[in-house]
Amino acid sequence: MLTIKAFEVNPLQENCYVVSDDTKECVIIDCGALYDNEQHAIQNYIREQQLKPVHHLCTHGHFDHVFGAAFVYKAFGLKPEAHANDQTMIEDLDQQCRMMGFDLGTSFTNIPLGRILSHHDVITFGHHSLKVLHTPGHSSGSIIFYCEEEHVAFSGDTLFRMSVGRTDLTGGSWEQLINSLSTVIAHLPAETTVYPGHGPKTNILDEVRMNPYFH
Repeated sequence: MLTIKAFEVNPLQENCYVVSDDTKECVIIDCGALYDNEQHAIQNYIREQQLKPVHHLCTHGHFDHVFGAAFVYKAFGLKPEAHANDQTMIEDLDQQCRMMGFDLGTSFTNIPLGRILSHHDVITFGHHSLKVLHTPGHSSGSIIFYCEEEHVAFSGDTLFRMSVGRTDLTGGSWEQLINSLSTVIAHLPAETTVYPGHGPKTNILDEVRMNPYFH
């Protein structure tokens, strides 16, 4: 059984997840922890639960989801793993922040991408596995991590509760996002619980039935 711990971090209230099972191996998904107290909270949780992080997985490369990449690398020796289409954004965080008008008055240590993920790749940890599903639209490299055993998906900013991610940023495409909803996400089992990049969790049944962007 998976244990999923969510941390709401940085000014954009991004959801960072630490996902573990009874082996104590865990994955960190979308570490956007920007401030020391946020990073300490994640590190303390991992230490207190005696977890062993084995992957840092990124649903996409926007700054609010990768602010903590250098922290994860320094603390646990893990490079971010993401789709190739978002590699440039992740590896030049300063430039991305400037392009998006997000000026923190500081510079970031850029961490090179580790494993480059593709559609239908499988990530393993403990007794569990996560399937990579490419869902371009919010960014060209947006992906979902789906655990078939537990019917759980981590959707990043592709799907929110009764909403979807914006498509007006670099690499965004409304047509691709709608296609991702209809050809990938709508085909997940109805009982799948979805943990998004912002806001509360939801499930596929409710989204397909009531989210206006599926219709």
